[in-house]
Amino acid sequence: MDIPILSLLILIPTIGAFFILLTKAKSEKYNSHKYISVFISVINFILSIYLWYKFDNSNPDFQFVENRDWIYGFINYKIGVDGISILFIILTAFITPLCILSVNSTIKNRLKDFLIAILIMESLMIGVFCSLDLVIFYLFFEGGLIPMFLIIGIWGGERRVYSAFKFFLYTLLGSVLMLIAIIYIYWITGTTDVEKLYQIGIEAKYQKILWLAFFSSFAVKTPMWPVHTWLPDAHVEAPTAGSVLLAAILLKMAGYGFIRFSIGLFPIGSEYFVSLIYGLSLVAIIYTSLVALMQEDMKKLIAYSSVAHMGFVTLGIFTLTQQGLEGSIFQMISHGIISAALFLCVGVIYERMHTREIKKYGGIILVMPKYSIIFMIFTLGALGLPGTTGFVGEFLILMGAFIDNFLIAVIASFGVILGAAYMLWLYKRVVFGEIINKDLKNLIDLNKSELFILTLLAIPSLFFGFYPEPLINTVETSVSYLINNYNASLEIYLANNK
Repeated sequence: MDIPILSLLILIPTIGAFFILLTKAKSEKYNSHKYISVFISVINFILSIYLWYKFDNSNPDFQFVENRDWIYGFINYKIGVDGISILFIILTAFITPLCILSVNSTIKNRLKDFLIAILIMESLMIGVFCSLDLVIFYLFFEGGLIPMFLIIGIWGGERRVYSAFKFFLYTLLGSVLMLIAIIYIYWITGTTDVEKLYQIGIEAKYQKILWLAFFSSFAVKTPMWPVHTWLPDAHVEAPTAGSVLLAAILLKMAGYGFIRFSIGLFPIGSEYFVSLIYGLSLVAIIYTSLVALMQEDMKKLIAYSSVAHMGFVTLGIFTLTQQGLEGSIFQMISHGIISAALFLCVGVIYERMHTREIKKYGGIILVMPKYSIIFMIFTLGALGLPGTTGFVGEFLILMGAFIDNFLIAVIASFGVILGAAYMLWLYKRVVFGEIINKDLKNLIDLNKSELFILTLLAIPSLFFGFYPEPLINTVETSVSYLINNYNASLEIYLANNK
């Protein structure tokens, strides 16, 4: 294509943010800023769909590649997409306008600044999934911390400062080793170009230590047990839109990093540490599911469920099977949609009751039937009911796990049961039963804006649950190509070390 479509996807939200910065709203409610933000983010979403339309599913190579030297050949602005990354770009562009639409009443002050932070964050997140240079990837990857830090620290709850600094320090410190590893890769290979590194490979003697350096960053951001404790605090204190972005997109950047870099660049290191990933993934699935069962705060329960779901993702990635990898990508897309919807559902009733304690609810189906039906759809999606995207992802992951390691798959299967337990128990306590809390009788059902946002999230959750083929077809060739390269690298290594 003649137009730099990926650069446009990255730049449009930032240009929109600067435009909002320089304009004044006509009223104290900043409605004009919100409309501008929605318009900009919708344009970006339409552009991402056009990108998907022009994408060639049968070609495993990176497409729409742009390459420009920045600093003496060391930093190259090189971006491009394959079948794996394009879906995450579409997810980011889809979720962002819904986040902006959801801030009707949740952000009481400095809405202009909040909208600027979201738009800049969209640019940085899309940049992560486009990057084909390690330095550019790192800049986008870490740059996303800054607007999220501000979103939590300025517009969060009572413990927002503590949670913001905990989030920032955990994720930043986890990435220091990755930065050192990137510099070392340049020193031993003379390039940080991802495509070139795929071609020339990295010497086997360096791969294990470099794999661990990248793992230190990705494990925190996934988040894997035991470095997951920042996530529940960040979710609880973040405003609803912040929680949506954190769960739907930010967690997926690390999962994408495992696929693109840990497996793509360090196949020997990945093979060596498979058992470590399996162990940590199983702990995340089982342990955090049990912790979720004990939660009394709805947001914290969903936050722990995210850790469990990402445990399935890391498990599927390192099965290194076609089914496992496709399932992990599908699960990340599914979780991005469903977790976003669940946090929005919690935000809806929090704005009415100003509490997230589960015991303060019960029987709201009697006063909020529309909400109860929508909440049920996403609850069933989160527990992996057939007909929802959650089922497709978990089924493919477990299929890949059974192919690779039967015992690991059996243990992981218990996580599906526990997931059904905590989600159904949450739904039962909040929706069914008698109305004990008299304040619930005055609740107003979903308004048009809330119903519109949640319906837009329900449609892909159900559509791709019944018809996953468009997503599977998009990733299939790229995943197959990645696995073939991985296996070829292992065969060469084993042949040279007999």
